[in-house]
Amino acid sequence: MSKIKDSFAPFKKTGNLAVIALLIAANVVLSRFLSINVWNMKIGFTFLTVAFAAYFMGPVAAALVGGLGDLIGALLFPIGPYFPGFTATAVLTGLCFGIFLYNNRKTERIILSVLINEAVGGLLMNSFWISVLYSSPFKALVASRLVGQILPMAVLESVVLVLLFGKSMAVEQIKKNFAKQ
Repeated sequence: MSKIKDSFAPFKKTGNLAVIALLIAANVVLSRFLSINVWNMKIGFTFLTVAFAAYFMGPVAAALVGGLGDLIGALLFPIGPYFPGFTATAVLTGLCFGIFLYNNRKTERIILSVLINEAVGGLLMNSFWISVLYSSPFKALVASRLVGQILPMAVLESVVLVLLFGKSMAVEQIKKNFAKQ
């Protein structure tokens, strides 16, 4: 029960709320303007905002960054019709990253969180949402997305997050700054 209570601790400090707002804004920019979008695939670095929130502030903040980033981006800068399933996937991605990465930089936890997010969120859930939204065959979507998006993004996310969080001195400095607040 205390871990759940600890997940809400970042919301008690104004500085943390400002950081969460900046991460949500960065999420929108990375998702809507700096990503490659094809009708059933999206390649970009949006995961970084959620991973930062997860590592420094926990699962609730990461879910908020993922969910609000997706919702605001979809409403202000639509790529297609808004569909709440993608927002649900973004929230669950934040929760997963938060559970695995909060105050933890172990390589195996980083890779496991990426694999779970890509397999469950990216491959199964988002493929299902696309099949519902566009009346496309689910199995064909899973097959094409597995090779075209999920495997490359899993490798990209794993490498970037391991390099970023693994032994990075910058992460340590940011962590010390959060502790001072």
